[in-house]
Amino acid sequence: MKVLIGAGNGGVGQGLIKAVSKRYPDAEIIATFRSSRPEKTSAAVQWYQADLTNSDSVAQLAKSVTQVDWLINCAGFLHQQSDNGFQGPEKSIRQFEPDFFLHNIQLNTLPTLLLAQHFSLALKKSTHGIFAAVSAKVGSIEDNQLGGWYSYRASKAALNMALKTLSIEWQRSHKHLCVAALHPGTTDTGLSDPFQKNVPEGKLFAPEQTGHYLLNVLEQLTPDQTGSFLSWNGEKLPW
Repeated sequence: MKVLIGAGNGGVGQGLIKAVSKRYPDAEIIATFRSSRPEKTSAAVQWYQADLTNSDSVAQLAKSVTQVDWLINCAGFLHQQSDNGFQGPEKSIRQFEPDFFLHNIQLNTLPTLLLAQHFSLALKKSTHGIFAAVSAKVGSIEDNQLGGWYSYRASKAALNMALKTLSIEWQRSHKHLCVAALHPGTTDTGLSDPFQKNVPEGKLFAPEQTGHYLLNVLEQLTPDQTGSFLSWNGEKLPW
């Protein structure tokens, strides 16, 4: 089995790499990083530097990896330090900034579309393929009860729509493949760090714990489930 993990240098990405390595010791694992390759990783992992927001960079990656069974994109963005200090999810529409919104789209939505475009042929060769991306429950329109977080919610909702649309197209051309959006829960990473104080006890997962939960879900996927939006525990989430 050949597994490609986009943004494998992130918390969820590294957790998934560890989970796959333990459960599938014979699997060929390929992972990408944008600028900083993790120092402590298994020697079995093949690392490629790639900017997943750049079409040429993803195309070059696809030239190097011509066949893959599972492709899971773990790239994600929620907050940053800017010239004005901490810039995070909006609490109200007054805080909305076009550049921040577009940055969310660029990092949360665009990479999955580029990976799908350039790895379509590589995935088509698999007889048990999976194409998945780490989304978020807050990207669910139906589940939105609290409001706020305009840019992040919109970028994840756009990601979900992209995956659902892709699943319909690939049902015709990639009959052995399942497309899915995955909600990882709250993982103890830099992305979630500013918001962890409100996480219920027992619901903050270590990265490797999240990796194993997501792997449990991935292992159960079949082509009949393509176009699904699933939580870390296998629960089907509303769009």
